[in-house]
Amino acid sequence: MQTAEFFSTEGLARYLGVPTATVRQWRHKRTGPRGIRVGKYIRYRRADVEQWLNRQADQEPIGRGR
Repeated sequence: MQTAEFFSTEGLARYLGVPTATVRQWRHKRTGPRGIRVGKYIRYRRADVEQWLNRQADQEPIGRGR
């Protein structure tokens, strides 16, 4: 399931260009975007993903090759 407002785990992985296992690991370690349990499924709000991405950009080390 992927709508304009929510991502599934697989949809989020595709959006970010990372393996699905990475998204699951982030959730397990609580280092990724906030997930919401909907029944037996995990969904990610697009707004939460965008906020998380902004925080990641703010934490990037200075001087790293861009």
